[in-house]
Amino acid sequence: MNAAVDADRPRPQVAVVVIGYDDAAHVTDAVRSALAQGPAVREVVAVDDCSADGSAGLLDRLAASEPRLTVIRRRVNSGGCGTPRNTGLDAVTSPYVMFLDSDDVLPPGAVDALLGAATGAHAEVAGGLCVRRELPSGREVPWQARLYALHAAVPRPAQRPRLVHDTLCVNKLYRTDFLREHRIRFPEGRFPYEDVVFSARVLAAAPRIALVPDRVYVWHVRRSAERLSISLDRAGVDNWRARTEACRQAYEILLGAGQKELARAARAKFLDHELRMYLRELGLRDAAYRRAWWELTRSHLAEYDADDWARDPAAPGRLAGRVVLASPEPRDLPRLRELAARPARLCPPYARAADGAPVWSDDLPQVSLEPLLTRPVRALPLAVDAELRPRARGARLRLRLHELYGRVARAGPEAVEVEWRHRDDWDAGVRATTRLAASAGGWSAESDVDLPALAAVGTGTWDLRLRVRFRDGVSREVTAHALAGAGLLRRSAVPGARHGVVLVQPYATHSGALALRVAPGVRGVLSVVRARVRRLLH
Repeated sequence: MNAAVDADRPRPQVAVVVIGYDDAAHVTDAVRSALAQGPAVREVVAVDDCSADGSAGLLDRLAASEPRLTVIRRRVNSGGCGTPRNTGLDAVTSPYVMFLDSDDVLPPGAVDALLGAATGAHAEVAGGLCVRRELPSGREVPWQARLYALHAAVPRPAQRPRLVHDTLCVNKLYRTDFLREHRIRFPEGRFPYEDVVFSARVLAAAPRIALVPDRVYVWHVRRSAERLSISLDRAGVDNWRARTEACRQAYEILLGAGQKELARAARAKFLDHELRMYLRELGLRDAAYRRAWWELTRSHLAEYDADDWARDPAAPGRLAGRVVLASPEPRDLPRLRELAARPARLCPPYARAADGAPVWSDDLPQVSLEPLLTRPVRALPLAVDAELRPRARGARLRLRLHELYGRVARAGPEAVEVEWRHRDDWDAGVRATTRLAASAGGWSAESDVDLPALAAVGTGTWDLRLRVRFRDGVSREVTAHALAGAGLLRRSAVPGARHGVVLVQPYATHSGALALRVAPGVRGVLSVVRARVRRLLH
């Protein structure tokens, strides 16, 4: 009987490499989450990158009671994540290996899910769903959810170009011999975005890949941490320089391996992801940063060829990239910020060339917008303005949908669904539907906002999401551009029967969308004030 039970148990086949530097507060939680995966984990290799905060001592004490844990302490700090991962990889003796950062955790069952997929599909790589957990709120956002919606076996990466969008190394399990045979390693030293290059090297080797919808990695996002992670610390232009260099190397690796389709997809990903993300924040930077960023971006985009620009030419990232490439100096930043939003918003003015063709602006007529004339209505970058007017017990939301070169009128907008969605609890929402009425140059609608009712549902930030419905049943989800000006609702206290008073602060997000901060009662008001002070101090 015992022999039968032992036969059913997973064989210990997996090594988990945990890297950390001065992270005594979290590193043991990460290691324990790897050890808790069960008997499939043969070894956990913890690489301490010459910490000075006692991390190594904590790991040594844990290893004294856990024979599966090996601690390696580097004598000199590497300045990055690639070198300690390579150190751990060199020490691995198991058939499969995973990587884990010291401030993250593996959820229960992660290793079994990935190992079962890899062995079942005879795959060199298995990947699963990573969730970004915002702390302290606990809100979870799935990473590349479309890619991991279903179980799948991909014989060659070129058959699924979307794989280039997932540049994480930590939500995957790799066959150790595969990495060693193809000499796949991380860039050494201080090389930010080492995952981007490593992932390109993996795809270039054309492995068979298994995909699972299971949660296999929890990425903790601590925006209030004293030392931000590389992906969050984007305030200096060196961060953008490192990012573009990593993306450039990824493209060259894929192209050099004959993976032309994946190389094209990597360049498209840069436009849709990296470029849009940094454009949303560009208005927050000073003039020197903006000039340096613009110059670096133009230099990078100048390497693109005609085929790179020809694919889906109306995509927001490509339109934004063509504007940057066409202008020697930073320009149209508010409008580019709106175009970089998700969903994209193409705000007025809507210019035309001498022959009547739609163009970006009178100053940049060489940036054609003609591809918008044939883009499906459900994918158009519709622009909606939103303003909040104060009322006795709440506010009045006024919306204005802009025409877009005749496309909106032909589709026949009929109604707009208004939803206030709680940022930390997406299941919490307040919804209403209102008719759209034609007005000069567009369509308008109004909706009451019961601010005390929002406060009763939840304290915190509420985002405005809209869905425009057209006469043929097609709909388009959009966000609204926040208008500011005299007479509009500003931070104020609104009376409420339940809480006595509700503090409300409308504001524009980094992408220009309208959002509300709501705090009910005296305690809620104090919590908002404390949070504001913490942000200012940080």
